[in-house]
This record gives sequence, C-alpha cells and structure tokens, in this order.
Amino acid sequence: MKALFYQYLARTTKLLGPWFFILVAKGIATGYFLCNAKTRSISHDFYAVLFPNKSSVYPYYAAWKQFLNFTHIYLDRIIQREVRNLDYSIQGRRHVVATHDQKKGGILLMSHMGNWEVAAHLLTKVLPELKLLLYMGIRDKEEIEKIQKQSVRRDGIRVIGVDQNGGSPFDIVEGIRFLRNGGFVSMAGDMVWRSDQRTITGTFLCRQVRIPEAPFALALVSGAPLIVFFAFRTQTGQYRFCALPPIYVNAPKRKDRIEAIQTAAQLYLQHMEAALRIHPFEWYHFNAFLESESRN
Repeated sequence: MKALFYQYLARTTKLLGPWFFILVAKGIATGYFLCNAKTRSISHDFYAVLFPNKSSVYPYYAAWKQFLNFTHIYLDRIIQREVRNLDYSIQGRRHVVATHDQKKGGILLMSHMGNWEVAAHLLTKVLPELKLLLYMGIRDKEEIEKIQKQSVRRDGIRVIGVDQNGGSPFDIVEGIRFLRNGGFVSMAGDMVWRSDQRTITGTFLCRQVRIPEAPFALALVSGAPLIVFFAFRTQTGQYRFCALPPIYVNAPKRKDRIEAIQTAAQLYLQHMEAALRIHPFEWYHFNAFLESESRN
C-alpha cells in the first residue's frame, strides 16, 4: 500500500508539479510528528543536546523541521527520475578523482545526513567511469525502500543488501575484491544494525556513541582510503556535495590495529559533527544515537 501511494504521488507530482508533493508530504510528516511519540522524543533529545542554550520549546521545533526536511529526499528522487536532472556543486572532487586515478579503490563513507541516494546517482555523472558498490541496510516491509534500491541499480550501481539478522561474510569479501579492482565502495558509518555487531565507541557532541567497526576495518584490510562524503540540499533541486581528504587506516603492527581504527573513527565523527552544525536539520538518523555524557 505504501509503495502504491508513493507511486501515485510520483505520477501526480510529475503532472501537477512539486507543489503537490510538498503539500501532501508535509501534511504526512506533521501527522507523523504529532502521533509518533517515540521518534519525536528521540529527535527532541538529540536537538536538546545540539542546542543546549535554546529554550525548552526549540528542540520540538527542530525535530518538526527535521521531519519536514526528510520529505525532500522523496521529492528530489521524483524530480531526478521524472522531471529533470538535479543541479549540484561539488567541493573536494579532486580527492575522489585522485583516488580513482590511483586504481586502488576507495571507500565513500556516508552517513544519515543529507541525501546519499542523490549522491550515488550524480556521482555516476560526475565520474562516468566510476565503478560503485553500495552496502545498504534492509528492513522488514520497507516497500518504498525497495523502489529506492531498484532505482539505484538502474544507474548501473551494484547493491549489496545487509539485513538486520546479519550479512554473509562473503559480502565483505566481495567488497574487498571490488576495491582491489579499483572500484569504490559506499557505506554508512553511523548506523548500528544489530546488538552483536562489532562497534567502536567514540565522542560526538560531547556524548559517547557507538558506530560500526566495518568501514574502518575494511579500509585497514584492503588498504583503500576512506573518503567522508556528504550531500546536502541547498534549495529545491539543488545540492552541494562535499568530499573530504582521504583517511588512511594504517597499522604496521598487529597490536596497532585497534588504535588505528579508533583514530579513523573519531576523525569521521568529528567531520560529522562539523557538518551537522552547518546543516542541523538534515540529520535523518531517527534511532537513538547519543548514549551518555563523555568521560573525556
């Protein structure tokens, strides 16, 4: 039903224009904000930490704005597919190009900030020769997300779906092989899917957080650099991409591996925090992320 409704919105938006989608989607987002107390509470608590000097009402406003902005992901997907190409600028393109030219592969380290799908689509236009593999989480009954994954595949991007019960070890092996053949692997570094997943503890907004170890371990094993990558919306149909300088995870000795991974993970969190302060309402991590006050 959700997929059918989304397809109806897409067709009607193509016929009438983006204003129709905006009207309907913002109504749905507002209703979800009012009725889903658990998610609203998670967002409120996050923004209370991000904006400690604001009034007690402001975190609710910030959470409501976050919910509304999240609908832009779906609107821009429709614009990209049904109406016209999105406009974009890219900062740090040279880091992606230089890594690609070395033919040793690279890991595009994304996050649940901005719009990763737009980034994936447009990267194939920025660098048509770029071979891209996406690791994507799979949730139960995610009808709209299935449409999203099919859309990405149509651009020639390989997709490996990892469900909440855990992926196959061969998924990682395939990623290593892809990197060693000069391809780029894209994965989010800020979402822990399972309680038994290997994680790293770091500091974010002066709180402790847990993030997956996998991207940093993959960089260590493969020798490919990590490139932290963001795709932020500047206005309707326009995006600004930002690719940061490569992060190499090197550990000449086995005993140094944990420290090397920890250092790279904390640098990623620092980049995320800096980006968040510039684009606070494009934080689309709707699970509890902050764990406790930092001891540092």
